[in-house]
Amino acid sequence: MLRRLHALPGLVLALGLTVTALSGAALSVQPALDRLTAPAIPSGTSVAALAGAVAARHESVAAIRLRADGILTVAFSDGGGRGVEQIDPATGAGLGPYQVSETTRFVTNLHRAFLSGDAGRAMAGIGALAMLILSVSGAVLLARRLGGAGALLRPIRGTPAQRWHGELGRLAAAGLILSSLTGLWMSAGSFGLMPETGGTTPEVAASGGVPAPVGTLAALRAIDVVRMRELTFPAPGDPTDTYGMRTAAGEARIDAATGAELSFAPATPLDHLNDLLRTLHTGRGAWALGLLLGLAAAAVPVLGATGVVMWWRRRAARPRIAMNAPVRTADTLILVGSDGNSTWGFAATLHTALTRAGHRVHTTAMNDLRQLPAATERLLILAATHGDGGAPGSASAFLSRLAHLAPRVERRVPIAVLGFGDRTFPRFCGYAEQVSAALAAQGFPQLLPLKRIDRRSAQEFAQWGRDLGAGLGHDLVLEHIAERPKTLALELAARQDYGAAIGAPVAILRFRRPGRGAAAGGLPAFEPGDLLGILAPGADMPRFYSLASSSRDGMLEICVRLRAGGLCSTFLHGLAPDDRVEAFIRANPAFRPAKGRAPLILIGAGAGIGPLAGLVRANAAGRPVHLYWGGRSPSSDFLYEHELAQHLAEKRLTSLQTAFSRAPDGGTYVQDRITADAPRLRELVRQGAQILVCGGRDMAEAVTRAFEPVVRPLGLDLPTLKSHGRYVEDVY
Repeated sequence: MLRRLHALPGLVLALGLTVTALSGAALSVQPALDRLTAPAIPSGTSVAALAGAVAARHESVAAIRLRADGILTVAFSDGGGRGVEQIDPATGAGLGPYQVSETTRFVTNLHRAFLSGDAGRAMAGIGALAMLILSVSGAVLLARRLGGAGALLRPIRGTPAQRWHGELGRLAAAGLILSSLTGLWMSAGSFGLMPETGGTTPEVAASGGVPAPVGTLAALRAIDVVRMRELTFPAPGDPTDTYGMRTAAGEARIDAATGAELSFAPATPLDHLNDLLRTLHTGRGAWALGLLLGLAAAAVPVLGATGVVMWWRRRAARPRIAMNAPVRTADTLILVGSDGNSTWGFAATLHTALTRAGHRVHTTAMNDLRQLPAATERLLILAATHGDGGAPGSASAFLSRLAHLAPRVERRVPIAVLGFGDRTFPRFCGYAEQVSAALAAQGFPQLLPLKRIDRRSAQEFAQWGRDLGAGLGHDLVLEHIAERPKTLALELAARQDYGAAIGAPVAILRFRRPGRGAAAGGLPAFEPGDLLGILAPGADMPRFYSLASSSRDGMLEICVRLRAGGLCSTFLHGLAPDDRVEAFIRANPAFRPAKGRAPLILIGAGAGIGPLAGLVRANAAGRPVHLYWGGRSPSSDFLYEHELAQHLAEKRLTSLQTAFSRAPDGGTYVQDRITADAPRLRELVRQGAQILVCGGRDMAEAVTRAFEPVVRPLGLDLPTLKSHGRYVEDVY
């Protein structure tokens, strides 16, 4: 619900909000320009002295005003003509006519009313409300994503659009909330929706004597010009009229003959509030604040563009479910937890089969669980596991929402949980186990025991379907055919082979688009650590390899170890130059170096050096990078040996520590190098270093055990570093 509340105003009002934000950003510069150009008001200058100097130059003066921009002006009449001029606050001398530029008038009118009068002001008010909703909901969503309000300063990971949106959003949130709140207040005031301001001015009777020179009036001599808002003069020839002296404290009436203060109407709290909100919104009288608000407003177009990109990608990523019954009438709810499209594909197959069997089925993301309508008879949950036991993106909030929902649910419908994962991970389908345990703890009976699907097995899914059908009292055939991803043809350009002498072949493969020169197609954008999915002939599923190159390198590079019985690795190792493969790129934004100059500690073993070597290659800025890598034999499988030596010479790589398990002088492993280098690594962590680990699961576990003693004396542990994005793994 919160995500929809955040997305809807932005999508519907994107153009209007952009116009309001950009015009507001342009206006925010004006207070700073006024501060630079307006003459400073000398301390101790009395209103009487200034008014006397001004009155001496004009036949008739109507008012002297200290404007919010710090400029003093006088409205006067001379020889039948009227005018407004800027005056020198030190001498009262004229500095020329005062007028607002047509450009400023246009931008102001555009900002306040879209050049459309009252209708435009109403639209501006609606825009302020929308901006408030967007800013508050965006801040809450970001806090949830990062792990709570206390984690709002943690590194933001994700696609470029997600990072730009999150970084700019948290920088601009306070300014946008302030601008939208104050703008909403001012908009309401312009339509008379706020209480009337101003105190009650008591009736006064002037002495009626001959007016004294304004420079001699005692009440005006007691007031400093910097405190003045406006001084109005009595009408010429009217002995009963008085001077009006308005300051932030209120308005006084002053006898023109005696200079005595006849009455004073103090400003009300609402007056003070309006003055404060006007300053906070416009920056008038607070030029530094105006610039900060302008910078926040300038971020809105980028936030809008990245928000649309993120919305479109979420929309495109979720398969359309045919005949999706309304949730309130469905007898079966299918909830899906997935990071990609694969689990959604299984859900679509299940949805179709149940619908054909006569059920009314509603399928949605696990995060969308809000209620259990009266028509609901069963709950089927298809939950993938992210990494080693983590929640996938569309289920990240499910357990917390279940905890809030369950106490309000009067009946417990039967549930069946189906987990998707990879059996090679120690916490195989770990998230599905958490979901099943949480539902059991809340008293939901099992329609079927928890079932785990290994690597998207269509056969295991079909068997679960038969078991589900038996529980429902009818046959249920689930024939799932994975949707083939959209691929691009790649041609092998070059290869380097290692490890044959020790019986552990590894190949570095470099691919390009087919053709030469202009005939060769371009490559999509990617970074080291992103994934290349390859569909080997006869394979039902793609095999993913971490990329060791970026699109700036003009080729796709992967490092592949030949695995016994491995269909895809055998296919890749059999490729010759100019042979082709069908592949696609999947972003892996979680495995990225944090921005900045803090040191990087890269740790890997075997073919896991691929993305790490790519990160070193991309380090043209010379950021401190320390690489720890383990192989088998320095003479047979020292991957990237010559390139790493060149990077050391070029300062792209600061240090290199290698470990070879079959070295002639005795075998060592990468975790041994970490233990031996503990003092240096501890100092790097103290300096804010980020650790990136890539390779096999066994290596990653050994590195974890070796690194815990490194950080413990600093009062840290690896879970804390992981939560802050400072210990990142790409483990297979």
